[in-house]
Amino acid sequence: MKLVVGLGNPGRQYAGTRHNVGFEVADTLAARHRLEWEAAPRGIEALVGRWREKDAVIVKPLTFMNRSGPAAVALLQFFKIDAGDLFVIVDEAQLELGRLRARAAGSAGGHNGLKSMIEALGMGEFARLRIGVGRGDARRDLADHVLAKFEPPERLAVAEAIGRAADAAEMFVAEGIQPVMNTFNRKDDRKPEDGD
Repeated sequence: MKLVVGLGNPGRQYAGTRHNVGFEVADTLAARHRLEWEAAPRGIEALVGRWREKDAVIVKPLTFMNRSGPAAVALLQFFKIDAGDLFVIVDEAQLELGRLRARAAGSAGGHNGLKSMIEALGMGEFARLRIGVGRGDARRDLADHVLAKFEPPERLAVAEAIGRAADAAEMFVAEGIQPVMNTFNRKDDRKPEDGD
């Protein structure tokens, strides 16, 4: 069984912000596979979509980003899933807009959601996918930047990146992290259009 966790902040005021692209990927997967969001078991603060055909659970923690680790770890324990079968999806301000980067393990790299995951798990050996949301004006506070909504000219690139990230999550569920890294870590991972 696999656990795919899209990180974000709950609440309408955070919808459409850079920090919530992980939630948007989870929502995309739920829509593609007709998964129903339901409250997580045992009072765990999360929504879960059970993807029974692929023996996977899609998760949106309902704690804030910087406290998302305990909910994910509680679900790993409840479903008896190894950390090697965990895939965490987050925004990344240090990546250019729309770029994807998958890793089998690593540090938090300054991301509070990943920091919470690492603290809750007690290690960084879990797969993750970072979605580039761009840094914007370096003079602007980073927290203000990631909590801001995307500008109209950015929205197409973001929508495409969310779709590709959902593709990456499906690949992780089917094949594991190595094919995801091989496919989506290229500078341009988009499939060529027919006739290109």
